[in-house]
Amino acid sequence: MSVTIQALSFDAKNPAGLARFWAGLLDREVGADGTSVLPDNELGFVLRFLPTELDKERPNQTHFDLPSQTLEAQQAMVDRALQLGGRHLDIGQLPEEEHVVLADPEGNEFCVIEPGNNFLAGTGVIGALSSDGTQAVGYFWSKALEWPLVWDQDEETAIQSPQGGPKISWGGPPVNPKAPKNRLHFDLVASGDAEAEVERLITLGATRHDGGQTHTDGIELADPDGNEFCILTGTREPA
Repeated sequence: MSVTIQALSFDAKNPAGLARFWAGLLDREVGADGTSVLPDNELGFVLRFLPTELDKERPNQTHFDLPSQTLEAQQAMVDRALQLGGRHLDIGQLPEEEHVVLADPEGNEFCVIEPGNNFLAGTGVIGALSSDGTQAVGYFWSKALEWPLVWDQDEETAIQSPQGGPKISWGGPPVNPKAPKNRLHFDLVASGDAEAEVERLITLGATRHDGGQTHTDGIELADPDGNEFCILTGTREPA
């Protein structure tokens, strides 16, 4: 038994608008549904934007780190984001820090990383999903996805698919208080029976959860830090 990431889903006030922003920024195609962004290769996953009426009130638990090969490429990515409707964001970063912190049109944070970052080398246009979370949740996702740990030090963890692609990292304590419902969550697909996979994940530390997700084609769970995710059971694919 195993699960794979089919989509990273965002709650959005304007799903189609955010899909256009991220497709333009990442140089990807918008799906036929108009509210998803298709992966650029077999190592990627869909970005799916789901309708919500709730305003964003706090920083997200997860944000993208987008690597750059040169300073010119970094500036070009920043300029593209601003042209598409993004904005600069002050989260207390220091003047000497070389990464650029931005937000999409609905305030979802992301960073454009300076060249020379070895941790993100060879990862692609999305270098990492940088997350707030404990060491335990890093261990959980490593076992859940069967991805090896590529970093495990000072309670900071990171995992990556054996085939490569984006890393998922967790910064360790102190962990910010969780929002009542995260605006981002993973949608997973099971290789076999979905309920059997749910039971496997529960043995690893997941819990059944009713977080009020707007799609109804999945079984809702939460990881050991309480972050929502879904095992998809329907036939609809975000594409």
